[in-house]
Amino acid sequence: MLVLFLIAALGFLILTFFRPLTTLAILALYLPFESVLLKLAPDEIYVYARFFSEGLIYVLAAVVIWRALTGTIRLRSTQADLPFILFLVILLASVAINAVSPTIAILGTRQIIRFILVFFIAVQLKPTRDYVRNLTLALFAVVGLESVLGIVQSLSGGSLDPLLLPSDAHSLGEVTLTGGVDEFWEPGSRVFATLGRYDRLGNFLYFFLALAVGFAYEFFFMRRGSAPILERGSSWRAEIIALFAVAIPTLILTYSRASWFAFLLAFLFVAIWIKRDRRVMLAVVTVIVGVVAYVGITGLNVRYITEAPGQTLVERFYETFSYARWRGEYYGLGRVYWMVQTPLTVVAASPLFGFGPGQFGGGAVVALGNTKVYEQLGLPFGVFGTDGIIDNNWFSLWGETGCLGIFFFLWMYLGLIVHCVRVYRQSNDPFVRALSIGVAAAMLGVAMNAFLSTVFEIRTLAFYVWMYAGFVVVLGEGENRVPRGEGSKSLG
Repeated sequence: MLVLFLIAALGFLILTFFRPLTTLAILALYLPFESVLLKLAPDEIYVYARFFSEGLIYVLAAVVIWRALTGTIRLRSTQADLPFILFLVILLASVAINAVSPTIAILGTRQIIRFILVFFIAVQLKPTRDYVRNLTLALFAVVGLESVLGIVQSLSGGSLDPLLLPSDAHSLGEVTLTGGVDEFWEPGSRVFATLGRYDRLGNFLYFFLALAVGFAYEFFFMRRGSAPILERGSSWRAEIIALFAVAIPTLILTYSRASWFAFLLAFLFVAIWIKRDRRVMLAVVTVIVGVVAYVGITGLNVRYITEAPGQTLVERFYETFSYARWRGEYYGLGRVYWMVQTPLTVVAASPLFGFGPGQFGGGAVVALGNTKVYEQLGLPFGVFGTDGIIDNNWFSLWGETGCLGIFFFLWMYLGLIVHCVRVYRQSNDPFVRALSIGVAAAMLGVAMNAFLSTVFEIRTLAFYVWMYAGFVVVLGEGENRVPRGEGSKSLG
């Protein structure tokens, strides 16, 4: 098996050297299925299979550097370059100031920047418009497949859960490779398809649903002048409607509230802030009135709702606003506890440069079992006092890189969102406009989601965030735009 794996790895190395964009597309299509495929990997090659996809990212980065050094490509500047460089400087300074051991520093820095590299890879490889279009269609098909599987999983009543759940833990020495997923929810109550966890499926779905909202508004919901941008018979129309039809019910069935609200934020950003859709404004007011009225009519005591087996969708929604839940999360060392303690205790102890990568709140802390900062500050070891992570990517970055680091990261991230909106407003190509506003909306959803999870470290979301941000930067350049009026023809 090891020999076969090495032969396959050699084949991918050769492919990446000559056709790096093909490798990028394969990675994008592979990641949603990685969790299930790793269940099939024999123990003797598990460590190689586990890091195979991430290794390809580094190989792609090396190919870009090689092509730049040999003059095959000319490195292109982006608005993310300066804040990213300054962010790296802060990481290095934090490592030196806190005397972080080289192993922890390398693994912690890797955990933070590995998927950001995908943005620069996508920009420097300069994919064509057709490449981005075809890959987006293929990924929409993957979203549809995952959604259908999620619905089947729900109908099966949990009988598919053992087959799909990556429950086994794997480690290499003292480093945890995969922690294994504990099905703490009632079997059959939440769907996760091949993504391993219900929230990861929710993340994956809302990202691409946000892109679909951009396409839907740009292609056939809104009009310019007297004619729709695309004819009603366009293949995109059928695909987007089919995507909404299966993906939205599956998103609901994940019971991932963070994903629900992230998608809602992305949708409202496009519909209200960008498109000024009065129909949606009226619907939002109606829903708010309905939500409040339901509480009054049914006498539902929202204040005391807490999570319990057999919880209904309605209870799951209203639990978000429950005081008892917030109080329980604080005293139970959940997210609320860390939202309070991170600024008051962790950031206050090292405000400018933080405690260094791999030291607080993120996945590297869990993998390494690094309790140093927690013990130093007299804090429990992450959520529930045992998990290491704090389920808040923004505050994890804040604790590890300090106020300077989080400032430069925000500069880079928000700058890309602003650039997406600018490309939307300046481009004459409907596809570029749809993609750019969809990516901006998705990135806003991810930004909100990052307060409730370590989403910038999750490959089934972060990879696509940075890749599509790079696509927008490339497609937004002048040579990739089309004259006004020719966009619909080019989408044929």
